[in-house]
Order: sequence, then structure tokens, then C-alpha cells
Amino acid sequence: MANTALADPDSGLTQAQLAARYGLRVADQPPSLAEYGRRLWHYRHFIATYANAKLVASFSNARLGQLWQVLTPLTNAAVYYLIFGLVLQQNRIPNFIAYLCTGLFIFNFTQTAVQNGTTAISGNLGLIRALHFPRACLPLAVTVTQFQQLLGSMVVLLAIVLVTGEPLTFAWLILVPAVLLQTVFNAGLTMAVARLGAKASDLRQVMPFVMRAWMYGSGVLYSVTLFEDNLPGWASKLVEFNPMLVYIELARVALLEEAPVLNSSLPQLWLVAVGWAIVMGVGGFVYFWRGEQEYGRG
Repeated sequence: MANTALADPDSGLTQAQLAARYGLRVADQPPSLAEYGRRLWHYRHFIATYANAKLVASFSNARLGQLWQVLTPLTNAAVYYLIFGLVLQQNRIPNFIAYLCTGLFIFNFTQTAVQNGTTAISGNLGLIRALHFPRACLPLAVTVTQFQQLLGSMVVLLAIVLVTGEPLTFAWLILVPAVLLQTVFNAGLTMAVARLGAKASDLRQVMPFVMRAWMYGSGVLYSVTLFEDNLPGWASKLVEFNPMLVYIELARVALLEEAPVLNSSLPQLWLVAVGWAIVMGVGGFVYFWRGEQEYGRG
């Protein structure tokens, strides 16, 4: 009886059969994961243009403009050097200035991406409701914007490393794949927090505290050997899988000759870095895709 009620009297086919024949699908049904990826690739120019616009707009009202993307981490580095380098005597680390700046610049890349990604959906509801496009364009544009800022900051970081006495070596090339892996990690993490932020607006207020705790747990401001000296063996081993600690360690290994490092070997650092990039990159993308139909409603 149910099939009879749904049937087309002229063709004798049910609605499901008619839909299958003409390639129809339920309205608002989410695309498959592969189709969603293809749509994102189709919108790659929109992502790049939107990211550039956000980058320019973020400093449009400041007198020094985009120079602040370099001045901000440098100012933070000066403050932390005063506290941790001079007051707490962490300057016993060889070339502590370069050690500190490397940690701050690398961590800041993820920190700003996550904080801005939290409002990537909730802060663009007008755009989402007015235009049809894959919503993942927004958190990906956040990642691209922060990557562009990182490139400018890297010029300053490399200058600091050279001025403070580090030699220019082939090891610097390690920085390229390390930053690319971190970018993939950031993209996945930014998509994940974008969906969470769309559901819970209070996440924006909580995230600065989360990122500050993460920074203190990633050896940004002090020697990473303190983890091995002051933590139980199992906890010290667990710290070695902290993704931010791993990406910072790779950058320091690339740029600094005598940077204190954890007992983990370089191959282990690379394996963990690649693992986190894959897990977070793919996992964040899938998690965001599953909520595609929720964004902009309510």
C-alpha cells in the first residue's frame, strides 16, 4: 500500500525508483566525502582570494599595517626573554634568544590559526546564508592567512638566528617539510574547532586559556630537558607525542646547532610529525564535513 501511494500512476514506478532513474537526491543531502573534496578544489581560488583579503583587512586600521605581523611575535619574544631569560636564568641555554624566538614563531602559527578558526563559521553567518559554497573554505582560508603571516615572520626569524651566531647550513632545509606538515596539522585542527565553535559560541572565550596551557606544555619558553628532569618516565614519554613540541623541536634542530632536545631520535620526531599531520588533517576534514548541513542554521 505504501508503494502504491508513492507511485507515479503513469509510469507505475515509485518515487524512489523515479529518483534513481533521473539522478535525483534528497534536498540538502550532504555530498560524499570525495565530492566535497572536489568542490573544495574547485573553490581554491576563492580560498586564496578570501585569505588575502582577510590578511590585508586585519591590519588596515593600524598605522604600521602588516608590519605588526612581525612586531607582535618580536614584542612577545622580548617580554618572555626578560622574564625567562634574565629573571629565571633560562639564558643558560645556548643562544637562548634564537631558541625562544623559534619556539614562539612556530607556536604562534598554530595558536592564531586555532583562535581565528574558532569563529570561522560563527563569525561569517551572513556570508554563509547568502552564498552557496563548501563551508570548509572558511577555516581553510584562516589557515592560508596564518601561513602567509608565518612566511613574513620566518624572514625575521632567520635573520635573528643568523645575527645571534648560528651558521647557515643545509639543515635549514628541514624547516620546509616541517612547516608544511604543521600547516596540514593546522588545517585539520582549524576545521575541527570551527565546527565546535559553530555549536558552542563560548569556545571563543575558553580557547585563549587552552592555548596558553598548551604553550607552557610545549617547551616554548624554557629548555625541553626540564620535562625529563622533573616528570615521571611515563609522563616524559607522553610529552614526546605533543604535536606542538614535535614541530618546535624539528624547527630548532634545523636552525640551531646546540639546542637542547628530548631523548627522542630525529626519525621518531619525523614519524610523530607525519602521524599528527595525517590524523588531524584527515580527521579534522571528515569531522567538519559531517556537519556541513548544520552551518548557518538556527
